[in-house]
Amino acid sequence: MCWFRLRNISRRAALAAAALLFVAAGWAVCPAAGSAEETVRLIVDYGDGAAKTIANLPWAKGNTVFDVMKEATSRPHGISFSYTGAGSDAVLTKIDDVQNEGGGAEKKNWRYLVNGNYSDRSFASFELQAQDLVVWRFTTEQGK
Repeated sequence: MCWFRLRNISRRAALAAAALLFVAAGWAVCPAAGSAEETVRLIVDYGDGAAKTIANLPWAKGNTVFDVMKEATSRPHGISFSYTGAGSDAVLTKIDDVQNEGGGAEKKNWRYLVNGNYSDRSFASFELQAQDLVVWRFTTEQGK
């Protein structure tokens, strides 16, 4: 009878330990409450079939597209970019090795969208919200 009780206790202990490991693993995999909501995602579409996605960029109130771009430069396989001007006059001129082509309807340049809408202002003055999606496209003015 004593051996039977020890075996039942061992089973219960093993089940309890497994349950604790399962719960602990779930906490390790899931992000902390609120953290997933305080990020932004960036996609760079090079216009030639190649694109780069950088997810989970940190967001804070007042962050602009420019701030997200700066953060993306520090990521492994991130981006590099160049611009002229500052604040509401800042203009993006290059992402990685792809540079704006200049004026003209058929010339390709970098244009950005936030949540599917093209912006009407400088990337250095457009304030983002948590969970926004920023997409840079190398495209013509007509978006082709």
